[in-house]
Amino acid sequence: MRLLTGRRWWLFIAVITVYIGHSLAFGSEDGEGGHGGGEVLSTLLELIVILLAAKLGGDLFERFKSPAVLGELIVGMVLGNLHLIGVDVFEPFKTQLVLEILAEIGVIILLFEVGLESTVKEMMQVGGTAFMVAVFGVVAPFFLGWGVAAWFIPDHGTLVHVFIGATLTATSVGITARVLKDTGKINTREAKVILGAAVIDDILGLVILAVVTGIITAAATGSGDGVSSLQVLWIIGKSVLFVVGAIVVGSLVLPYFFKFAIVLKGKGVFLSFALLVCFSLAYLAGKVGLAPIVGAFAAGLILDEIHYKGFTERGEHTIEELIAPIATFLVPIFFVRMGMLVDLSTFAQVEILGFAAVLTIAAIIGKQACSLAIWDRDTNRLSVGLGMIPRGEVGLIFAGIGAKLMLEGEAVITSTTYSAVVIMVIVTTLVTPPLLVWSMKRGHAPVQSPQ
Repeated sequence: MRLLTGRRWWLFIAVITVYIGHSLAFGSEDGEGGHGGGEVLSTLLELIVILLAAKLGGDLFERFKSPAVLGELIVGMVLGNLHLIGVDVFEPFKTQLVLEILAEIGVIILLFEVGLESTVKEMMQVGGTAFMVAVFGVVAPFFLGWGVAAWFIPDHGTLVHVFIGATLTATSVGITARVLKDTGKINTREAKVILGAAVIDDILGLVILAVVTGIITAAATGSGDGVSSLQVLWIIGKSVLFVVGAIVVGSLVLPYFFKFAIVLKGKGVFLSFALLVCFSLAYLAGKVGLAPIVGAFAAGLILDEIHYKGFTERGEHTIEELIAPIATFLVPIFFVRMGMLVDLSTFAQVEILGFAAVLTIAAIIGKQACSLAIWDRDTNRLSVGLGMIPRGEVGLIFAGIGAKLMLEGEAVITSTTYSAVVIMVIVTTLVTPPLLVWSMKRGHAPVQSPQ
């Protein structure tokens, strides 16, 4: 057992994972029977493989002080491309409907968690600096990504170029927050600006995603005459109204909603009602033509501790604590599956690697525009710009949505473009921690306590 406590244990799990996938995949054919038994067994097998693989990849990257999400993504890439060496056992995983649904629910839970990490009140407190940093950090990468896409894939149409620009807008707040916390810099002025701007960044990015997705959907289902300016304004207005409406209505309704919940008997009432808020807003977002993740994020944003104070006062766990086990199960399914959809054979194409390289440079440079929004000489501008670099899970979510959008009979994000976006996500996520640590060590300004 000592051998399994050292660095070799992850290799043992890798062998077991592949062995299970190889042996049971063939064995499941004999186990197929009535009442959908074979389907259930196949799904159970896929979950066994994906969860084992996710923990393996996450542990490996954690050992090298890198985000676990990258390990989940890369191990998914490995499993999804074993067919290149003649092992096609994992190919059905890519098209399994149940896995796709679980992955989609996982990303909804993930955005719900991201929304829970901050509140409207906290966003208001970060001030105009964080807002301007967010705006600069969205506009510059958006147009740079648009330009890079127009240069490398000119035959794909303007809407495709615009969508690729949108994938560069948001910031993965979780990765930056973790670095700041681990380095003891979470209370610096730079940290407050970065985290506040990243939250606003996410909202702006989701609004852009909603607008671009709506325009592409309208163009794909329209008469071919394009999308009018009025339609674009309506999509923008609908996106903003949904987020603002969710905040306003939620602040009025949620206190009564949880007052009703607290009188109900039975276990899990608090968690169930929190999920009801999340899934309801995700559903409503989808019904009005927005991505469900917009609703999930809004749900997390409007849930304030004051709304469910009665539950915590009687000793129940917080929403974050209750949601964490569900996220632990579902979120890795999303990232491993996203990795499996990456076609590594496209990496052999020099033009794709060139596209990925320039897209990554645009993603990094675009976020450095954030420093232009800071006029305070006491703030480390470089740290703010570097802290906004990682795209992480947000970039993957955008790319995954684009892979499902169809325009003129072709996916908006094709397999080759998807591969380029994944490279951009990996590089921006990997380079941020060491660069941010280096820049923060150069000097920081502590947050001034209110007098």
